[in-house]
Amino acid sequence: MVLREPTYFHAITPAPADTAGPSSDFPMPDRQQVEQFLYEHVLQSWVERAAQERSTEIGRVARHVKVSLNALIDRQNCQLAEYLNRQVHGQTVPGLNGLIAQAEGHLDDLNNRLDRRCRELELDGHCAIADINHLGRAWVVPHPERTSPQLAPMIRDDEIKQIAIREAIKHEEARGWVVESVETENRGFDLISRRPQSEDPQTFVEVRFIEVKGRAGVGVVALSDNEYRTAERLKNDYWLYAV
Repeated sequence: MVLREPTYFHAITPAPADTAGPSSDFPMPDRQQVEQFLYEHVLQSWVERAAQERSTEIGRVARHVKVSLNALIDRQNCQLAEYLNRQVHGQTVPGLNGLIAQAEGHLDDLNNRLDRRCRELELDGHCAIADINHLGRAWVVPHPERTSPQLAPMIRDDEIKQIAIREAIKHEEARGWVVESVETENRGFDLISRRPQSEDPQTFVEVRFIEVKGRAGVGVVALSDNEYRTAERLKNDYWLYAV
């Protein structure tokens, strides 16, 4: 099994409704197998990263909560201590007992708020994988006309593709641009090329999203639906390199 981005389906042509399905010699993996694969290869590492990020965020919030509420608690303790000192020294202040009771109640409320908020934050730090929502499944098979003169030149050849990618990267780097490969992510383009600012190489002033098409000879190229939609969205920032 191999993990794919959902946009992979944009590159697939639906078969006609009357097309016969695959034979029983090629059973699809059942749902349990797929979920097991997802859990072991994707979700487990994802939830660990999410838990780490959440722990960092909760730690920051917890520090802020404790600083804020402890400051209020200290202030209320000082107020209560002042009332109690007056009582000890026999000062006759109207309603002093009521003020003391009110201050004690307010102090209890602040301490309870601090305890409750700390417990809530501790619970917020727990991460778990919920039930997987199965949306559907599909067979993907080679196009029946893939050997025809129109389609045969466009059948993917990984060796030719890698040569084309290397040439495109070499071309961009020769212009002084910084190149990032995203070809495995099925984002509608293969490379992101950025032109750094001459005064600050860490700042980029221009970007190209490059789809690379490699051919063993001169011939036509075609964009998938995903690539075409991405080109429409990115407009002048989208580039097609034919090698």
